[in-house]
Amino acid sequence: MKVVVYAICKNERAFADRWMASMSEADEVYVLDTGSTDGTPQRLEELGAHVTVEAITPWRFDVARNRSLDLVPADADLCVCTDLDEVFQPGWREKVEEAWTPGVDRLLYRYTWNFLPDGREGMVYWYDKMHRRWGCRWVNPVHEVLQFEGGEPQTRYVEGVHLEHHPDQNKSRSQYLPLLELAVEENPENDRNVHYLGREYFFYRRWEESIAMLKRHLALPSATWADERCASMRLLAKDYFALKMEGEGERWLLRAAGEAPHLREPWLDLADLYYHREDWYGVLWAVNRALAITQRPRTYISEAVAWGEHPWDLASLGYYYTGQLGKALEAAQRAAELAPDEPRIQTNLQLIQAAQPAG
Repeated sequence: MKVVVYAICKNERAFADRWMASMSEADEVYVLDTGSTDGTPQRLEELGAHVTVEAITPWRFDVARNRSLDLVPADADLCVCTDLDEVFQPGWREKVEEAWTPGVDRLLYRYTWNFLPDGREGMVYWYDKMHRRWGCRWVNPVHEVLQFEGGEPQTRYVEGVHLEHHPDQNKSRSQYLPLLELAVEENPENDRNVHYLGREYFFYRRWEESIAMLKRHLALPSATWADERCASMRLLAKDYFALKMEGEGERWLLRAAGEAPHLREPWLDLADLYYHREDWYGVLWAVNRALAITQRPRTYISEAVAWGEHPWDLASLGYYYTGQLGKALEAAQRAAELAPDEPRIQTNLQLIQAAQPAG
């Protein structure tokens, strides 16, 4: 079986050694450099990569990805698309070979998109950039995805393969907004890109434009995935809170929870709202709905805060202020176990311990 890694890059020499070491389990590595000035192509070649230098003008991620895919030899069995700021945990090749059986078009594997300041994992979901050599092309100017000939691809999960993202925090993402606007202009019925554009407007604090785009997403006939619809509703709530329209914000949070009651995130948003109102019974109602969900989704709609200490912290406060001291202690202990280096949570635990009735 021939496994080939391919990538695009620009000015990422700092990552070259680490990335090539991680990709060394592949048979070959092909890189499209789109205009580095820091010696990235030369260093990659020294480390054994096949490098082509070519400018992509105007810039589009799908065009660059397809050009890099074109570099992959025709006899490759499996193509592995990564970026230079990503690292596989060792041993990935053997597990991939076991999973790549006849008829499979694409493999999904665990992906850590970011890490918290204390080193714990942040957003984790399952990635899908391992695929067959022929009959697929990248589409969308940004947030590009693979489009397969012949209908829906046969996909298989690979347990034990883990890719980590360690990005350059100084790199600008300013190109994302105009590329997303272009993507929606090119394909206004693409519900995923409409959602992403609404989210990007939110990041830029362009509340009204975010509201309009997120409502447009929810109105699209193709926008049927409850998890992403819930995400749009949660963003709408945040837009309205930013505009000081708290009632409208709460209504969208309630709709979000109704849209995807199987997700922790909307319930925690509601618990946070009730916390700020000091509505402790409301906090307990919402946070216990969240904690009743014990299976973390494998999609990108899964936030680290929902699976860390935060829900237990909220529960401890809700129980404490409603006089349920035993339950408050249990929740505070769980929060402290999950965040042993968080001073506020450790202090809360001590206060709740001190408040327990004697004997």
